[in-house]
Amino acid sequence: MADPLDEYIDAVAKTLALPVEEAWRPAVKANLEVSLRLARMVDEFVLPDEAEPASIFTA
Repeated sequence: MADPLDEYIDAVAKTLALPVEEAWRPAVKANLEVSLRLARMVDEFVLPDEAEPASIFTA
């Protein structure tokens, strides 16, 4: 059974016409795993209903 992340990498590479050499696949997969883990943490963080977006500061 193929790993879903491997299938995702293949699909995205094909869609973007982006060559992914076999030697790069472990690094690409590791980066994607970290990105997904961090995204999950952000998604699970519950904000109170009264939370407001931060102001935009410019210098």
